[in-house]
Amino acid sequence: MPIHPPDKVLPAPARKDLPPPVRLRRMLGPGVILVGLSLGSGEFVLWPYLTSQWGFAVFWACVIGVTVQFFLNMEIERYTLATGESAVTGFFRLSRIFGPVFLLCATLPWIWPGWATGGAELLTWELGGTPVPFAIGSLILVGLALSLGPVVYRTVETLQLTLVSAIFVMLLILVAVVVRADSLNALWEGLLGFGTVPEGIELPVLLGALAFAGAGGATNLAQSNYIKDKGYGMGKWVGRITSPLTGREEAVSEIGYAWNHHPENLAKWKVWWRRANLEQFTSFYMLCLISLTLFCLLTHALLGENTELGEGLGFIEAEAAALEQRFGGWARHLFLWTGVVVLLTTELGVLDAVTRVTVDVVKLTFLRENPRWTPTRLYFIILWSLIGFGILVLSLGMDQPMQLLVISAVLNATVMFLYSGLLLWLGLTTFRGPLRPGPIRIAALAFSFCFFGYFTVVTLIDKLSSTG
Repeated sequence: MPIHPPDKVLPAPARKDLPPPVRLRRMLGPGVILVGLSLGSGEFVLWPYLTSQWGFAVFWACVIGVTVQFFLNMEIERYTLATGESAVTGFFRLSRIFGPVFLLCATLPWIWPGWATGGAELLTWELGGTPVPFAIGSLILVGLALSLGPVVYRTVETLQLTLVSAIFVMLLILVAVVVRADSLNALWEGLLGFGTVPEGIELPVLLGALAFAGAGGATNLAQSNYIKDKGYGMGKWVGRITSPLTGREEAVSEIGYAWNHHPENLAKWKVWWRRANLEQFTSFYMLCLISLTLFCLLTHALLGENTELGEGLGFIEAEAAALEQRFGGWARHLFLWTGVVVLLTTELGVLDAVTRVTVDVVKLTFLRENPRWTPTRLYFIILWSLIGFGILVLSLGMDQPMQLLVISAVLNATVMFLYSGLLLWLGLTTFRGPLRPGPIRIAALAFSFCFFGYFTVVTLIDKLSSTG
């Protein structure tokens, strides 16, 4: 049964029965949203960029990154399924200091609008003009989409399912007509070259790619919010974030529940946990690995290795030109519009996920006793504040998408280093018996802590030595 840490920071939770498990097909959704978050950074930009420069030499690290994120996501989900609280609330129970810490962790790495800027640059290749107006317009469009749906989660899930499905269809068409056996052989050799890091590789880009082999950073923590709004496990007993414009506000509690301790609840838990793992494995882990592999295979087949393509998104423009040369204009347009959809999907997911995590932190840290500032109201104020800051960044001339994405990715890798350790601490001090993480899960969290910690420190030392 769940046993919370000493209740010095937050009140002790009341007790309720665990609700009956839902069918697996009804659980699909949160994992796909995380895939949508990962498509526009790791899958479409950072890993293909590394492939264009170094082939598949570090693709082994990509597989490790996705695998680590599967285990991180499931420990985040364990806490919320069992308590109805977000993982951020769990961190707050460990110590009040994690309130302001995660306010920085949730916002600082994600306020750089690299996805909107990248999509805008691709649009200029298709439509002409300059990127900044397109980028600002896409930020406003995403904000309106998140603001007008009666239940925000349903809006995000519907949009992401539609967009991710469209992206995979377009990607499969391109891969089917382009990829050859030599690219498949190179992929296999890269996987066998475990631990190889080519000399001269850009460590910040590699670290960022490791963080974005999946959703990355604080956005993984939004998994808690998605399964609460979906009504999984003890999340069924807390409210959802709705639109203040088109929805009916629900009572949302930051404080979850403990179980009534009897065999029936334990039997329910085993089914919940098994189905949650299956949902995450199929809709997040497998889709992430497949999409990463396909995008990198496409890049390798079109550009080869060690390609001198300049800075930024030049390799994407080169891919589009190669497709046009081989198959005609339709292939170029399909590829670039796929990229626009990918980056727009990611921008939508990022803004929603970051806003949710920030709402948890702000409510718990500063406004827990203030009933006026409900999570729904905070959601829309924070959402449009993030959009406003993104517009300000673009207006000040920081409009290079690769630069913005690498800044975001490196900061998020540091955040993952931090919360890998906190999830391990939280799981071991909160649960005992059947709910306690097993040896494999504990080892995975410890590995994640060391893995991201090592690459963060190495990258920091490399940057300090290069500037010194």
